[in-house]
Amino acid sequence: MSEAAEEKVEGAKSYRDKAAYRENAEVLIKLRNVVKEYERGGEKIRVLQALDLDVPKGSFEALMGPSGSGKTTLLNLIAGLDRPTEGTIDIDGKRIDQMSEGGLAGWRANSVGFIFQSYNLLPVLTAIENVELPLLLTPVPSSERRKRAETALRVVGLDNRMDHYPRQLSGGQEQRVAIARAIVNDPILIVADEPTGDLDRQSADDILALLDTLNRDLGKTIMMVTHDPAAAERAAIVHHLDKGALRA
Repeated sequence: MSEAAEEKVEGAKSYRDKAAYRENAEVLIKLRNVVKEYERGGEKIRVLQALDLDVPKGSFEALMGPSGSGKTTLLNLIAGLDRPTEGTIDIDGKRIDQMSEGGLAGWRANSVGFIFQSYNLLPVLTAIENVELPLLLTPVPSSERRKRAETALRVVGLDNRMDHYPRQLSGGQEQRVAIARAIVNDPILIVADEPTGDLDRQSADDILALLDTLNRDLGKTIMMVTHDPAAAERAAIVHHLDKGALRA
């Protein structure tokens, strides 16, 4: 971890320190009174309890908590994959909770990069073809799509694996392809759901170092769900969820 990243982690031990960290930062993500409920067997289950959350632009933040605490639900709301039952979600000045389904899909395609635990690469496509996939939802011409995909693979250190299929790659390399796919559209936000969960320790550390580089050198805002304390240490701010509520 870089010295600057270590200082940010040390400066984020308490909510008082977190407030100081945010004081002069431009807010990218703003949640107010966000509630999420699901119906199960005719009964309403409240998963998130009236959350307020501000995330500065360019921050690397982690969500931790026990299974069922609402971490992935919160991440999905921030990424526009789900809608709140109550409350407002503002991302970069846009109220995504008020968007139509079509508007929300377009916003996700242009603004969010997704990284999942299981990579979600299509086995019949090469690395570069997998990276190009998000651009198929945009008006970017094919020649430009290929150029951007090549650049993204170079950023993650896989420019020598562009024509390899997922079965020809290690788990760590597959996750690097997934990260290249997440950044190919130059998103304002990267959401990562247990990005190291299927990796050995060395591969996990390599992926975390790459995320740290994307945050530090490219200024990407990253929201990461993790159960791994070693992964959470990479984040400047760590939020703890318990029974759908943020805890100090």
